[in-house]
Amino acid sequence: MEGERKFYLTKEGLEKIKKEYEIIKNIRLAKNNGEAPKIWESEDVNPEYIAFQEDLNFIEKRLAELENVLKNVILIQAERGKDKNKIVEVGARVQVEIDNNEKDELTIVGTLEASPVLGKISNESPVGRALLGHKEGDRVVVSSPIKTIYKIKKIEYI
Repeated sequence: MEGERKFYLTKEGLEKIKKEYEIIKNIRLAKNNGEAPKIWESEDVNPEYIAFQEDLNFIEKRLAELENVLKNVILIQAERGKDKNKIVEVGARVQVEIDNNEKDELTIVGTLEASPVLGKISNESPVGRALLGHKEGDRVVVSSPIKTIYKIKKIEYI
């Protein structure tokens, strides 16, 4: 279906999603095969039954989310052509100099694997989005929330 959101994942990220999907499928199977709490005969509803239904609803929702990711995944490829290594794309590790003094190393990943603390920024974040398509030596201005200039020092793909 056109217009579906695409999810960029590394091989490791894809394996984590697949593993979570299998675990949740097994939990759903166990819950469905187990004995569901019965609704009481009176007008009151069994709290255990309500909790059981809420668990099942959560499981079904999470499975649908994971299925959507798996159907719309774009695997981040490490191999690039010689010229491709000169441009920032998803999967690039980018060494930058920030405002001419601070140095940092950022890896551009999809939103599901982003972890700024680990230097992994989303391709949809202001900085990630601004760096995409640029090459070594470019100065990139990001105004979110303050104006910051990133000079791309080195691009590599791992």
